[in-house]
Amino acid sequence: MRASVRLGRIAGVRIGLNFSVLVIVVIVAASLAIGRFPSAFPGRSVAAYVTASVVAAVVFLASLLAHELAHALVAKRNGIGVESITLWLFGGVAQLESEPRSPGADFRVAVVGPLTSLVVGVVFGGVALALTAGGSMGLAAGVFAYLAGVNVVLAVFNLFPAAPLDGGRVLRAALWAWRHDRLRAAVIAARAGRVFGFLLIAAGILQTGAGLGFGGLWLVLIGLFLVNAARAEEQASRLSQATHGMRVREVMTARPVTAEPDQTLVQFVTETVWAHRHSTYPLVDSEGRLIGLATLTRVRDVPDERRHELTLADIACRPDEVPTAGPDEPLDELLPRMAGCSDGRAVVVDDANRVIGIVSPSDVRRSLQLTGLRGPYGDLSGADLAAIIRPRA
Repeated sequence: MRASVRLGRIAGVRIGLNFSVLVIVVIVAASLAIGRFPSAFPGRSVAAYVTASVVAAVVFLASLLAHELAHALVAKRNGIGVESITLWLFGGVAQLESEPRSPGADFRVAVVGPLTSLVVGVVFGGVALALTAGGSMGLAAGVFAYLAGVNVVLAVFNLFPAAPLDGGRVLRAALWAWRHDRLRAAVIAARAGRVFGFLLIAAGILQTGAGLGFGGLWLVLIGLFLVNAARAEEQASRLSQATHGMRVREVMTARPVTAEPDQTLVQFVTETVWAHRHSTYPLVDSEGRLIGLATLTRVRDVPDERRHELTLADIACRPDEVPTAGPDEPLDELLPRMAGCSDGRAVVVDDANRVIGIVSPSDVRRSLQLTGLRGPYGDLSGADLAAIIRPRA
């Protein structure tokens, strides 16, 4: 999930918002301002209801951030790199750079999110009770009571034993510790997630068909998301198992075609793209060091009339946005980072940061085929492979 707006860093973790998160803000604020608050606290002004509702929606987003930040901090304490946290339509996602290496680490990273939401809910509930005990029955107490309830619900929902929910990760950790087979544990947790997703879809359809409101549509959307995410997790686990032991140098395309940062987009397309027909080109300085990554996707996003004036440096992914690896790095540690701005590619560099290769999903697929481990990955191309190998918490 790519961030549309960057908010900065917390504890070294990049924080961002995807524009789809506005849907949550609108739904929460509208439901509170139109229904819940006027019903529970009649006689206030429209401005008071709207203000309280917007504050509640924003603090709810902060609660989601606290949930994901807890995952990220515990992951870092367990030796797992964390690239970013993004808040989006279905809550939040912490993008981890690798998977936990032990059942204990897996359990700790997973369970801390719901525990954080539960603690936040208890704190907000305590504030609501204190305001009520002090004689305040106004909107302020109502806001805190709502935030307490929604955080407790968030904690309970996330503990369902179904991947990619946190409870699914807890289930995976438990099965992994019991059977000493991470792949089998991950597959069972992912399949439980698909079953749970289909149950939500069925419940949503029944609710909508019974005329019980539009909440059923939301259940259907959540169910569809869980089904697809669970399927991707199962594929990712199988892929990680298949690539275990491989090194980046065994997969990469050596001596990739590079591009110059001061080329205009028109020059780039006519002189480079049409000659080589690749979709991704590292940008290098005079010493061959990586200074960016140009992708055809980013070029296509530029209007035709501006391609004569903009250069590759203007539209390329920055070096800190480009997944990089050394040639001797284990491939299964690189795969989770191959997403985002780079369209599922990674650049291989030497100790001096000079570009010596590139890894694409087709490179990985070809290696799997050549080693007899093709499995279910033969029909993946482009950024599709990256979509199933992104670990998240």
